[in-house]
Amino acid sequence: MSIPKEIKERARKLRDEINKHRHLYHTLDKPEISDTAYDTLILELEKLEEEYPELATPDSPTNKVGDTPLDKFEKVEHEVAQWSFDDAFDESGIRAFDERVKKNLRTEFGEVESEYTTELKIDGLKVVLTYEGGKLVQAATRGDGRVGENVTQNVKTIKSIPHQLMESVSIVAEGEVYMSKSEFEKQNKVREKDGLDIYANPRNIAAGSLRQLDSNITRSRNLQAFVYDMSFLTPPQPLPLAGEGGTSSPPAKGELEGVYSQEEELIVLEKLGFPVNPHWEKESDIEGVIKYWQKWKSRVEKEDYQIDGVVVKVNRKDYQEALGYTGKSPRFGIAFKFPAEQVTTVVEDITLQIGRTGVLTPVAILRPVLVAGSTVSRATLHNEDEIRRLDIRIGDTVIIQKAGDVIPDVVSVLTNLRTGKEKIFKFPTHFPLCGGDGRIERIPGQSAYRCVTKNSYAQQKRKLEHFVSRKVFNIDGLGPKLIAQLMEHEIISNFDDIFTLKKGDLLSLPRFGEKSIENLLQAIESARNVTLARFIAGLSIPQVGEETARDLAEHFGTPKQLAEATEAELTQLEGVGPVVAKSIKDWFSDEENKHLYGRLLKQIRIKANKPISKQANKLKDTTFVLTGTLPALSREEASEMIRTSGGKVSSAVSKNTDYLLAGTEPGEKFTKARELGVKIINEKEFLDMLG
Repeated sequence: MSIPKEIKERARKLRDEINKHRHLYHTLDKPEISDTAYDTLILELEKLEEEYPELATPDSPTNKVGDTPLDKFEKVEHEVAQWSFDDAFDESGIRAFDERVKKNLRTEFGEVESEYTTELKIDGLKVVLTYEGGKLVQAATRGDGRVGENVTQNVKTIKSIPHQLMESVSIVAEGEVYMSKSEFEKQNKVREKDGLDIYANPRNIAAGSLRQLDSNITRSRNLQAFVYDMSFLTPPQPLPLAGEGGTSSPPAKGELEGVYSQEEELIVLEKLGFPVNPHWEKESDIEGVIKYWQKWKSRVEKEDYQIDGVVVKVNRKDYQEALGYTGKSPRFGIAFKFPAEQVTTVVEDITLQIGRTGVLTPVAILRPVLVAGSTVSRATLHNEDEIRRLDIRIGDTVIIQKAGDVIPDVVSVLTNLRTGKEKIFKFPTHFPLCGGDGRIERIPGQSAYRCVTKNSYAQQKRKLEHFVSRKVFNIDGLGPKLIAQLMEHEIISNFDDIFTLKKGDLLSLPRFGEKSIENLLQAIESARNVTLARFIAGLSIPQVGEETARDLAEHFGTPKQLAEATEAELTQLEGVGPVVAKSIKDWFSDEENKHLYGRLLKQIRIKANKPISKQANKLKDTTFVLTGTLPALSREEASEMIRTSGGKVSSAVSKNTDYLLAGTEPGEKFTKARELGVKIINEKEFLDMLG
């Protein structure tokens, strides 16, 4: 098969990029991209090599285990070859693994229903431990799978790794050295206090700590370990299994004498004195594996160590031996990764999306990719300045990030993968969906563009979608598709039209049955009762988001007082500066908006905000700003807890901010808070404040 020139070039660039990041990760412990972004580069290369086998060279990174050991350490050749697992990223991938296992076992064993062990995949640094007569004589890194680095003295400082086993056996044990999340935070607080750069993540500091020339530095880092595998160097006496009623078994053929399954191996490791992660399970089939993966996918943040997936192994040792290995991986095991929040993909186009205030947001049209558990094909680029900062072009390979339900962001561009055919995006002077002559303009003093013609069809549709959304009027069943139908049939054109809908108006809509109509009308009726804050947020007043709407509601108390407020009165309100105050006053000065405001007030009933809790004094007169993804709470939940305890939530960090509640992947607010000396707390500290 003739390989297209652009495919050959893409494969070459992927190999170079992967090798670069492999060296940064495995050898230098200074990764520039996330593990999950790296995984998608490997996956793309594997797919190209599968489609075009001629591309699969012996030195391809898809065939490598780790990377070359550093020269500063003594090199040691492993007694037992070290491997890395292939990956599965979703349920179809793990079921395909199960089918391969059964297919390969049929030749020797016939039809089988293979049992599996499931173990948490700890995100740390692999360590290979050699014991002779039960005594620890050597510890090494994985290296390239054949040769590793001698880190014996450093490993001996890790309290959880035994120097002497409970039995006088000669074995090679494999495990993962890691730093707990709590220790990571503690180390970073000390560094921050000393004016030093903080560490990026626990895995990096664990790897760097284990590869110190001074073992006292390693000792100070309080590393921990879990051990999960072993091979006997010499046939041992049969070991009694741990647990009530455990009995020894006669020696069996094979490398692991007296141990017949992965389940037994984990029990024996624990009996020998090794730290074994307690959350492993034996599953009777692949469906049990999937249930285990689903359970841990939702509770991964609750453990005090980083977990990036589940390791799945065929339980029986004779099955493992029969399945064997590929060039770099065992056929009897696989790493079942949790949904990635960062992946790589290609920008196929850049287009504009009209917001509800007429602002135009550039959106990247992506080659579809699975991220955070769902397939996406769009990512926000925010504004023209962000496009320039990232230097993002049509055709670029990019890293995108998705957390929760937020539309993905482009994190960075992998410029080494450019071919020279990429196109620079320039904002147009006209955009057809803006209405009128379609002209657009850059807003003075801002990085955003907007339609010159106000209230275009697309803009109004966005306003209506926002108005009925969960965080505003929360009208269940009235989604974007139905809004589009209602507008196209000229049934609604503004907010108050929603509350005038009747059954007869809706019966003419295609594929919209009576039951659906009844449910919608009931949802609309329920939505008539709304807090003043949600009502204000639903109006799409420029510069007024959820937090500002809540501040306005608490300060003015009634719709009438808000509508009659002067610009000077608005400016005095904390969080409302001159720009926001002018925007609010301009909105209420518009005759059309005045009429809309009055019509809406006739259709709805303003209800009281949720009362302040009895613990209000705990956060009284305290202002919080939130950033990043919290382990257990959504931002909305955390914000509500702050407000009902008497505190305030602000959208921007200032000198008046008391606390920054920070989760993972914090943004610019984190840097701003540090500059201003604002106290930064995590979710646990926040919950402790509330008791």
